[in-house]
Amino acid sequence: MKFLHISDLHIGKRVNEFSMIEDQKYILNQILSIAKHHQTDAVIISGDIYDKPIPPAEAVQVFDYFLTELANLGKKVFAISGNHDSAERIAFGAQLMKDRGVFVSPVYQGTITKVSLADEYGEIFLYLLPFMKPAAVRHALKEELGEHTLETYQEAVELVLNRIDVDKTSRNILLAHQFVTGAARCESEEMIVGGVDNIAVELFDDFDYVALGHIHSPQSVGRDTVRYCGTPLKYSFSEANQTKSVTIVELKEKGQITVFAEPLKPLHDMRIVRGDYLEVTKKSFYQGSDTNDYIKVILTDEEDIPDGIQKLRMIYPNLMRLEYDNSRTRKNKSIELVKHVELKSDMELFEEFYELQNNQPMSKKQRDYVKQLMEEMQEG
Repeated sequence: MKFLHISDLHIGKRVNEFSMIEDQKYILNQILSIAKHHQTDAVIISGDIYDKPIPPAEAVQVFDYFLTELANLGKKVFAISGNHDSAERIAFGAQLMKDRGVFVSPVYQGTITKVSLADEYGEIFLYLLPFMKPAAVRHALKEELGEHTLETYQEAVELVLNRIDVDKTSRNILLAHQFVTGAARCESEEMIVGGVDNIAVELFDDFDYVALGHIHSPQSVGRDTVRYCGTPLKYSFSEANQTKSVTIVELKEKGQITVFAEPLKPLHDMRIVRGDYLEVTKKSFYQGSDTNDYIKVILTDEEDIPDGIQKLRMIYPNLMRLEYDNSRTRKNKSIELVKHVELKSDMELFEEFYELQNNQPMSKKQRDYVKQLMEEMQEG
């Protein structure tokens, strides 16, 4: 059985005040063509369908069109809510949509939606895990938890998954929208300070394929079959060098899984242009490139160009940002960095360094040990 895995559509999103709705319509139609071309049996949508909990009417219409077209193509759809979505709004009409082969995660009340499919190799079970916060799990399982405190995302997701009776002899797919420790992040993602939203990849050991959402860069974590498909469009200039894609997953007999990425071509690319003003406005510089792309221009001139944005938009109409990289801006950045460092304690700086190196915060035991070492050094 073949699945197309997408996530983080963020329908209705604005980037630097530019509406992305036309780009999203374009890319969703491309995804429909890919699903048809590869003859996928189903489409997985791993959260952040919309960019806001209360999406604008046009965003709802776009997603309604996408679901309808998938159903008309005979593709089953499995979707979960993400941290940008309202779980209640995403679940609206879920019982009715099941008749058209569209399965949507409900608000978590202590159980996870499980759907069974079958092919020539036997049954495949799909588990729809919406974005999980500790508070939501505490609320749903308050009687079971009793006096036990549930504080971390790791504890919350682990408890939820441990309540699932997974048949390990069958093929199992999990849809989830969480941050798995070790995944590389982008500027366009919503981040929680301190990395407290981290969960360990080992929580997914019982599942043959884990269709992840939340991280915008396409990547696998821990093993090839635990995968973030990434966003179908670039939503920040930190993603400018990425190639966006959808993930195609084919399950044969137990243990036989093929995973590959099918690239997407956007209506407008997002890229960075760098040089001095005379250089970037010279016809020989931009000729042959698509000047309608979403552009960030970094000017290296020592003096600001009067009305620079308006002048540059005569050539690059979708210019989103204008920045300067010169001796003045580099000096300002250095001053800001020094001020930032001076405001922090040695322990805070060490913790930040540790997290940058290891993609996870220090444990209490590690903090206590380092604190003791620092105190001993100061006494010495």
